[in-house]
Amino acid sequence: MPTYHVENFGCRATQADGAALARQFEARGLQSASTVQADFVILNTCTVTNAADQDARAAVRRVQRQNPLAKIIVTGCYAQRAPEEIAALAGVTAVVGNSHKHQLADLVLTSVDQPAASIRSAGFVPLEHLAAPVFEPSNSNGSHEHDRTRPTLKIQDGCDNRCSFCVIPSVRGQSRSLGPSEVIREINALVAGGYHEVVISGINLGRWGYDLAREAGSQTPSFENLIRAILAETDLEKLRISSVEPMDWSDDLIDLVANSPRIAKHAHVPLQSGSDAVLRRMHRKYRPWHYRGKIEKIRAAMSTAAIGADVMVGFPGETDAEFESTRRLIEDLPFTYLHVFSYSARPGTPAADMPKQIPVHVARERNKILRELAASKKQAFLQSFLGTELSAITLSSVHEHAEGEFTETLTDNFQKLFLRGRHQSNRWITAHIDRVEDGALFAAI
Repeated sequence: MPTYHVENFGCRATQADGAALARQFEARGLQSASTVQADFVILNTCTVTNAADQDARAAVRRVQRQNPLAKIIVTGCYAQRAPEEIAALAGVTAVVGNSHKHQLADLVLTSVDQPAASIRSAGFVPLEHLAAPVFEPSNSNGSHEHDRTRPTLKIQDGCDNRCSFCVIPSVRGQSRSLGPSEVIREINALVAGGYHEVVISGINLGRWGYDLAREAGSQTPSFENLIRAILAETDLEKLRISSVEPMDWSDDLIDLVANSPRIAKHAHVPLQSGSDAVLRRMHRKYRPWHYRGKIEKIRAAMSTAAIGADVMVGFPGETDAEFESTRRLIEDLPFTYLHVFSYSARPGTPAADMPKQIPVHVARERNKILRELAASKKQAFLQSFLGTELSAITLSSVHEHAEGEFTETLTDNFQKLFLRGRHQSNRWITAHIDRVEDGALFAAI
């Protein structure tokens, strides 16, 4: 029986897309392989930074080295942005952009005996942007180690924002949403499959439903009302909301997350910069004082919630004073973790042509400063739970330790917790926290 293997790069939405790709191949009779020793190796790429592109190219070389007979299929955002660049790599059989990802298995399997050059000329290298992109609901039903416990359901794709640094709108298309009845059906199917936590995700998740309202000529269906429907029409034990932009964290949404025991106490709120001038050059739609107010409201409503942010350093023209504004805002606010990125020029974006590009060594130093600040904040947050109890869901990983076996879990408020002993996965437990070690909590039931 032919085999396939999917490797995902990038965000949770990409991981969910990878699960949809897996289902395409399984529906056509192929068997999943856990390594690249498969007949078809699908690399589902990201292109948000230069480093993401480099990772994808390195993966092509690695797969070809480890399995020279594999048919290597490259898809995802990098494939949509630069198909010819990828097609030129030795070992690549086919390149399928996001615009044709929903047809990937059919395209690959119907052309399996053709040489790579013929496959590419037959439409495997789509050059057009996403004029009428297809939305395919996708959940990561077992395609990722931790998602055997916590599947991701992508309910929104694309983005209508035009941040000056971001290439994603051009490779994902306009914002489009999975209909509310389909969201409910997908979640009920996951609950019926035995899952206790579902993560809903999207490229611009808080704008779910805007396109549906435009098409219906009605008022915008609110993201908050979708959350209420999930709580009312499913028996899902725990709903986790992935990244939501600051302007979409309404008072209503904050109250919903804070007051429902069925919603994980976790808020990821992209920041990018704490400088008003930099945010304006980025074409972000909020000011630092707006952002500060949102985070303070979230913390006031949820004293133990994990609060995280994406932060970019080294944006073109970022002065020492502008960086200091970012550092000071982060220092002031109750973050529990940060994803810190150095600016990476993306072809075709306005920021790539801006003057005063920041030297790499300066961006690296600023990156290091913020990472150290984030580590300090995380440590203080973890220490605050010593001697207390937290609820957590058991994952599928068991780790050896000097004291014996520990099962990896994830707390309701998004902290890694190692639970003494070997425990069945996909179970909610209550753990007593007895120590903090290497950036994680350790506990016993």
